[in-house]
Amino acid sequence: MFSQVLQRYPFLRLLIMLGIGIVCGDIYPYALSTNVFWGGAILTLTFLLVCFYRNWHMLFSASILLASAALGFTLMGWKLDASNFTFSQKEAVYRIIIEEHPEEKPRSILCRSIIEEIWANDSTMKRVKQKKLFLLYFEKDSVSRQLRRGDVLWINARLTPPRNNHNPDEFDYARFLKHRGVCGTGYVPAGHWKRISHRIDRSFTQQAMDQRDKIVASYRNMGFQQEELAVLSALTVGDKDDLSEDIIETYSVTGASHVLALSGMHIGFLYALFWFLFSPLWKHFRFLKPILLLVIILLLWGFAFLTGLSPSVVRSVVMFSILALSCLQTEKPLSANTLIITAFCMLLYNPCWLYDVGFQLSFTAVAAILIFYSKLYALYPSSHRIIKKLWGLMCVSIAAQIGTAPLVLLYFGRFSTHFLITNLWVIPMVSIVMYAGVFLLLSAPLPTLQQLAAWSTEKLIRLQNDGLRYIEQWPYASIDHWWIDIWTVALFYVALLFVYRSIQARTARSMGMALASALLLFSYNAWCIWHNTPKTGLAFYNVRGCPAVHCLTNSPRSWLACADSVPDTTWLFRSLDTHWSRLRLDSPRVITNNYAEKGIALHDKLLLFQGVKICLLNDDRWRYKEADIPLTIDYAYISKGYKGNLSELSGLFSIRRVIIDSSLSTFYRERILTDCRKMGIPYQLLEEGYIHISL
Repeated sequence: MFSQVLQRYPFLRLLIMLGIGIVCGDIYPYALSTNVFWGGAILTLTFLLVCFYRNWHMLFSASILLASAALGFTLMGWKLDASNFTFSQKEAVYRIIIEEHPEEKPRSILCRSIIEEIWANDSTMKRVKQKKLFLLYFEKDSVSRQLRRGDVLWINARLTPPRNNHNPDEFDYARFLKHRGVCGTGYVPAGHWKRISHRIDRSFTQQAMDQRDKIVASYRNMGFQQEELAVLSALTVGDKDDLSEDIIETYSVTGASHVLALSGMHIGFLYALFWFLFSPLWKHFRFLKPILLLVIILLLWGFAFLTGLSPSVVRSVVMFSILALSCLQTEKPLSANTLIITAFCMLLYNPCWLYDVGFQLSFTAVAAILIFYSKLYALYPSSHRIIKKLWGLMCVSIAAQIGTAPLVLLYFGRFSTHFLITNLWVIPMVSIVMYAGVFLLLSAPLPTLQQLAAWSTEKLIRLQNDGLRYIEQWPYASIDHWWIDIWTVALFYVALLFVYRSIQARTARSMGMALASALLLFSYNAWCIWHNTPKTGLAFYNVRGCPAVHCLTNSPRSWLACADSVPDTTWLFRSLDTHWSRLRLDSPRVITNNYAEKGIALHDKLLLFQGVKICLLNDDRWRYKEADIPLTIDYAYISKGYKGNLSELSGLFSIRRVIIDSSLSTFYRERILTDCRKMGIPYQLLEEGYIHISL
């Protein structure tokens, strides 16, 4: 079966080998020198020519595949090497330029900036040869709010490479930043920076982002506000900054999140519009077809420019550009080979796109539609025009859902059960809103007509949102906290291909392979459930701002004992949601003080769980206290707020082990570490990763 697929789609072999090379280059990054690369390329090309003229077909094919893997490995190595930077262990002075519009965060101002110069220790300036992108967080005040893109600053800060908190099943934030070319992060306090100039020159990408901002500003001038403005900006130019948490959750629960991310579907609507406008011309004048297809491609790239040249839009425009060029042939233009070639070209341009969720979802959705749509559509033949259209839309939704459901579960842990009804509603509405948005911009010379179009567009968006909110309220609108791993996803796709093959071939062997692959998938899933059963123990997580002890049992029930009387557990729950889903835990019960039931008690920040005593130290209530017989404490959990020494607790507690939270400042952490060494008390640092203790 697999050999037949490779013969039918020869470019698939190159794509697979390129992907293998990219993965190896990500795991073992190595930046090959340019001279070595071109020397190897010349030798490889020479060897391929010899194999071709000698008719060494097997050797020629093997060399092509190995060359594809080597190319992927090299490109990934170069891409990751561009984000390498020599970091100083201390604060240093840097000259930076703010590359994008600053983004206001709850406690800081985020500026994506380029390091241009470094003030060295010997009072000389060191010019940075390549662009090095950093995420700099400026302390929020009235002055930092005035920062703009293009500002040139001197900053005094300590830059650090991207790092994770090493909590279980956490999102690999460091790897995410590396794949996007971010070298590191840094915090710039107030008074540690100075604006020295402002540059008015703009790169091509920055000019594109300016055009996007102008369009969003024009929407505001037309009277769009709040949700309507946010949704219209997301659907037409890909600006999602104004989307509220509520509207994002509504679209997520109903399974309509994909329409908020400007990508393939939206470019497809525009492509269909341009095709509808131009196809009558080339049907009557065939010589115009290449010219008009080129015009369609230019219009699509013009739209990509207006959206700020975001990666998702660029990927989709590349795909539809290749699709438009393939329409010059008489055969079926949209084929698996077209899709494979598109993916291959895009990975050559940016190998890190292989790890991009949008890239994976886009191509798996299109591939699933190509594979399953015709089979699904043939199940219900109908001559009624409206029924045919509705059935076709349903088949497209089902096919895309089959392809993307495992990835959605892997990355988001949610499955929207009403996706069919949602797509029957939202896809026609989005197409109408997008076409209305195009008309809205084209009607700018006629203010009266534009105001009428704005009023109509606002009503359409409101109707779209209201419909999704109505679907959101239905019972079992989504299944949340569904955990699967990458191996489950791989086994699902293998089983899916064997099932599809058995439907086509209908032989005993194909049916047996399909059943065997399905059995393997269910067996592995059952093993994961058994292996990830929670066990009684204690867990300390490396989450700043919410010191807590997680008390686990061998059941879905658990408790979070917090040091603060009114804890903000939002970030803690968000960071650990995937891990708790893997363990199939219910939402942990948060306890703060004066709580007791069988097996657990918390009083005056003294926690007793399964016979283990933990003292939560985040204030000075126990300093200088004494007891006739010191209370034996198994774990002293010290977090921000405690400012004493361990010796000051010796008259009250006999501490067996100390756990130091990452929220503790450097000064107090070093003081505690010094006391631990003097007193011979073992200690563990949460900044090195979360701690789990089995009981």
